[in-house]
Amino acid sequence: MDGIALQDIARARAEELPAAEMTHPFGPEYDVAKAVGRMFLLLTGVRGVPVVVLKAEPRDSVALRQAHPDITPAIT
Repeated sequence: MDGIALQDIARARAEELPAAEMTHPFGPEYDVAKAVGRMFLLLTGVRGVPVVVLKAEPRDSVALRQAHPDITPAIT
């Protein structure tokens, strides 16, 4: 699946969640999903490639990366 399709799916799913809203606090090139005022999803591009950034508990992140090689840690 390409990055644009993944972002479209992530955006649609986020918008289905109760109390979730899409915002642009960092500018128009960053779609941010918030629930009850807390950010949980960022849609942007890294080096020209569309990416989806999700907040997750560290243990959950490790398990997801082990199960799905396409999931990578954030670039720091």
